[in-house]
Amino acid sequence: MAYGSREARQEMLDTIAKAINEIARALAALEAAYEQLDEGAADNLEAELFRPVQVAYGRGKRTYTEFAARHGMPKRFFRPANTPTVGAHQAIDMALDAITATDTMLADLQDSMRPVEVGDPELRAGLAEVRRVLGEMPTRARRLERTLGR
Repeated sequence: MAYGSREARQEMLDTIAKAINEIARALAALEAAYEQLDEGAADNLEAELFRPVQVAYGRGKRTYTEFAARHGMPKRFFRPANTPTVGAHQAIDMALDAITATDTMLADLQDSMRPVEVGDPELRAGLAEVRRVLGEMPTRARRLERTLGR
């Protein structure tokens, strides 16, 4: 089975790593937005967007690390992304772009059936959880953006 090979697993890990880096970009953008807002709006942004994206980031990293460990693959350390210097609306839009990119990468990976073919239910569950959490972000972000500047 070609997808049971070390190369196939490494390819999946590389895709997951790219997705995790996109989530890090989203977090950095949300951090930039947070710094531009008043206390009340910043608290809303933290509760509605930053914390859930942070949860997805942690789940993505844990999924990566545990899959790699189960299959004797090397560890990888993820670094925070650079915080952009932009306004709050633009930063939120940047975060959503990164979240969309993440979702596309993970959806393509899931649709390829590679996670099923390597027989790793924990990997599949981790990817599904990351996508579930991030799937709520566009609606939450648009709702939050409507209240900014009022």
